[in-house]
Amino acid sequence: MFNILLQIDSTGIGASTVGKESLFSLLVKGGVLMIPLAIFMAMAIFFFIERLLAIRKASKIEDNFMNIIRDHIISGNVTAARSLAKNTEHPVAKMIDKGIQRIGKPIDAIERSMDNVGKLEIYKMEKNLPVLSVIARIAPLFGFVGTIIGLVMLLRDFAAASNPSITDIADAMYVKMITSATGLIIGMLSFLGYAYLNSQIDKTVNKMESAKADFLDILHEPTK
Repeated sequence: MFNILLQIDSTGIGASTVGKESLFSLLVKGGVLMIPLAIFMAMAIFFFIERLLAIRKASKIEDNFMNIIRDHIISGNVTAARSLAKNTEHPVAKMIDKGIQRIGKPIDAIERSMDNVGKLEIYKMEKNLPVLSVIARIAPLFGFVGTIIGLVMLLRDFAAASNPSITDIADAMYVKMITSATGLIIGMLSFLGYAYLNSQIDKTVNKMESAKADFLDILHEPTK
């Protein structure tokens, strides 16, 4: 009876201690596998911010850019149109610049040249983006590995002692639950970041397609 009360009392003290533990101390109890998970988290944050800044920079262009290009081309001032496109840092401007360079050639050739430049600009925007996709897939797997290790430790303790202590069981459960939760959280955040950046790239691609269509229409308009 006394032993039972002692175990209950020690369990209550342990629960109170756990409740007061900081997040960092809980993460530390996740074991060695928390190190690669921390690296994955740092990589996800770095590449998300790096790509976010690059994509936002690539998506900024003046609303009247194509109107100015149209006015220059219609008035026959192709040099001014080329200068504007060349000095504007934006995927749309680079694609239009290539189209202006091909003025006088068949429309199909102009369109193909613009499409090639557009694909290159899309590739630049998507640079390093697959890293987030890989982290979103692999981080939960590392967490599941922690779960397996936790179960192995738990079974080992049961096999080594006929009456394993609550502390041993709790430590094994920490490894099992903390690594799994951390891996899933990192995976979800990485996937959300990947999806958001892709949506921003799609907006820029839509601007590029619209600008290409407008430019081809301009070429069919009579010059002044």
